[in-house]
Amino acid sequence: MLQGRVEEIKAVEALLADARSGVSGVLVVKGEPGVGKSALLEHAVRAADGATILRGAGVETEVELPFAALHLLLRPALDRLDALPGPQAAALRGAFGLAPMSTTDRFLVGLATLSLLSELAEERPLLAVVDDAQWLDQASAAALAFASRRLQSEGVALLVSAREDPDAFPTAGLPELRLGGLARDDAERLLGGELPGHLREQVLKEADGNPLALIELSKAAAGGELDLAGPLPLTDRLLTAFAGQIHRLAEPTRKMLAVVAAEDTGALGVVLAAAAALGVPADALEPAELAGLVRVTGGAVRFRHPLLRSAAYQGPPSSQRRAVHQALAAAVSGDRRAWHLALAATGPDEQIAESLEQSAERSGARLGYAAMATAYERSAQLSTEQGHMARRLAAAAAAAKEAGQSGRAADLSERAARLTDDPATLARLADVRAAGAFDEGSPRRAASLLVNGAAGVAEADPRTAARMLMAAAHNVWSAGDPALAAQAARLLDSLALPPQDGLVALTRGVGLVYGGDLESGYPLLSDFLRQPQPADIGGRLMFANLAFVTGRLDLAFELCTALAAGCRAEGRIRLLPFALNHLAYTQVINGHHRDARDNAAEGLQIAVDTGQPHPAAGLRGQLAWLAAVEGDEERCRPLAEEGVEFSVGHRAPAVALLPIWALAMLDLTQGRDQAALDRLQSRPAGSSHFGTRITADEVEAAVRLGVPERAGEAMALAERWTALSGETWARALVARCRGLLRDSEEDFAEALELHRLAPQSYEQARTRLSYGEWLRRRRRKAEARPHLRQAHEAFDRLGARPWADRAAAELRAAGEATLTRRRRDPGTALTAQELQVVRLAATGATNRDIAAHLLLSPRTIGQHLYKAFPKLGVSSRTELARLDLDRR
Repeated sequence: MLQGRVEEIKAVEALLADARSGVSGVLVVKGEPGVGKSALLEHAVRAADGATILRGAGVETEVELPFAALHLLLRPALDRLDALPGPQAAALRGAFGLAPMSTTDRFLVGLATLSLLSELAEERPLLAVVDDAQWLDQASAAALAFASRRLQSEGVALLVSAREDPDAFPTAGLPELRLGGLARDDAERLLGGELPGHLREQVLKEADGNPLALIELSKAAAGGELDLAGPLPLTDRLLTAFAGQIHRLAEPTRKMLAVVAAEDTGALGVVLAAAAALGVPADALEPAELAGLVRVTGGAVRFRHPLLRSAAYQGPPSSQRRAVHQALAAAVSGDRRAWHLALAATGPDEQIAESLEQSAERSGARLGYAAMATAYERSAQLSTEQGHMARRLAAAAAAAKEAGQSGRAADLSERAARLTDDPATLARLADVRAAGAFDEGSPRRAASLLVNGAAGVAEADPRTAARMLMAAAHNVWSAGDPALAAQAARLLDSLALPPQDGLVALTRGVGLVYGGDLESGYPLLSDFLRQPQPADIGGRLMFANLAFVTGRLDLAFELCTALAAGCRAEGRIRLLPFALNHLAYTQVINGHHRDARDNAAEGLQIAVDTGQPHPAAGLRGQLAWLAAVEGDEERCRPLAEEGVEFSVGHRAPAVALLPIWALAMLDLTQGRDQAALDRLQSRPAGSSHFGTRITADEVEAAVRLGVPERAGEAMALAERWTALSGETWARALVARCRGLLRDSEEDFAEALELHRLAPQSYEQARTRLSYGEWLRRRRRKAEARPHLRQAHEAFDRLGARPWADRAAAELRAAGEATLTRRRRDPGTALTAQELQVVRLAATGATNRDIAAHLLLSPRTIGQHLYKAFPKLGVSSRTELARLDLDRR
């Protein structure tokens, strides 16, 4: 039994008990060095009777080797890779260097990790322990974090230990167990009674309950080797204690320990070869082993504790450390040789710089972007020419951006920019910094960086400048900055490119539309959308965005459906939130609110897990609007307010459109017409079809307040958009607005006819409700009832409770006493994720197919089906196809 860790042991054993019952869980144990994290993990291994055990650990000297820690953890399971979906198996093989990397999305490795853990837990529970996670390479940490957030019903227990370091293993959203020092009584029992009273008290005070400190400081104090009077931090005291133990050894053994500390693999053959090159005999390792400082097992030598390694490495002078790395470089090859040579270097060395550059490219080929950035940065430091240094720093910045390290990417970009005046390099740096600014949620800064970067390259490379201005134009819309849009337009006009050039025309069109000149810009965008769709997913995402801007909603729905499917099929997890955001919006428009909510919720979770705040903010806005339509103020308000706060904090006014609309919708459904109108008229200005849908609510609020003139400006803009697009759905909304503003039955009739041609169940129901109210107020109750009845049925089917209640009240006022409730949809008994699983299972998809589609494990899919079957009253998958699972 661990001394003084009763509650901590209960938490670990509860995790194991859940795994035995088929419920997965994660626990991150955090604490200072020596507090007992590793001992708690060892207890878990001993207590995991009947479970499969996987063990891994971060190694300080392997933090720049992509997927090194993940490979160590999963190596015993690699014979099961063929059981994974093809793209996932290929991703893991590529990550571990077993085959060329077949994906560009690093998060697919995380999904593959989840699937492999689930596969291993098929026959019995699985315990995966990862020690010293603060030293995981970034690629492994990201993959494990992604997988851990998706563990549900696999029977997997993942136990991770890490030091108290905000930059260590990413624990946001994961359960944590913080280990503090032992209580005084437990510390005294662990310390024992061998020390004299005054030394015992000093050790207890300095150790502050840290078990390792109690043991090691008492040894040092007993030998008279440690002064406990100084103000050293505890870690430094432990290093000093360990250094004392090493110092007692003979010089050959100390040199041998320095070699062990510098060799990242612990491979005994490599250590002995390098030691021999330094004149150290192989038997010099034996005294350290007998002293308990190192353990030699399975052809590898490891220190008893990481702080011992630090003491062994930091003890010798720098000249001796460089000699050790030089000797190790001669004993290894490839990336390890390049790094040892870099650590042995005393100044610029182009040959070593080139070797590190090659190492960086190999890391990038395996999606190890953080390691790629580090290798490029060190390569830059060793460069002999300023041009090479700038180019390598720029490459490091781009790699850091891909690794999600925006702050590091910005710093590297600034350093590179100070070293070069090369337009191509500066343009590349502007792209990197702008991408980081957008990822952090600052489209205004992203647009400014792109415009300035385009200006620098305009003369030398006008096409690159045009591409950058294209990206800037989209950011300008999110930022709502007309002055910046005008600056971009002037720069575009100055480029030495023909006006009919496709990229120029597209960029000009986007700039004109976002700048408010619809009549000049819309035709350019419309012409572009007649071209063949791009082949790559990124290009198709841009194409879909343009379809939204121009109001081509049928095309947008088609594109977004294919986009989401393409992202899933190709493992483009990082782009999936953008695709799901667009898809959810098209589903809202088409009246498939439940599907929209499910996709938005899934997209939000992925955006959060992959560290993308901007799409996360947009998806929260979608969910807020849906909650408002359903009358769920408790769910709507925090989502909407978070979106508005993000918009203000990141100077991204376009992000606030949906949240503001959602809050206004709450006001409108609760009779707060003045508040609704004020909110809608405080929304950021924007130029897209989006405003047409918002205008319909603005008009209704203004008319109900008796101030229709207040909606005049928004109505005029909506009419301009509608005239340009000619889209039937937009004409229907404009006709409804005219019916309200003009008090015109003819306009209501036109709106209903247009809705018939372009069905959108929610908007059609809103029109029927408005027209039914108009008829009832004129005492034409018999004519009003069919419209009100159909509106009520549609709102009821969509779950739009406030609107259904309003239609019901109008129906009663029109003389219909009894309302028919719609047949209950069997899918309403299911959770959102159960419904997604059941719908896919009804198509004949296997659990593995569904798991790959929803980024979950097959075991979790099976558990969802197990829970869904009794709710639906079925007992087999074949019965699912016969169910009418409403896609409202």
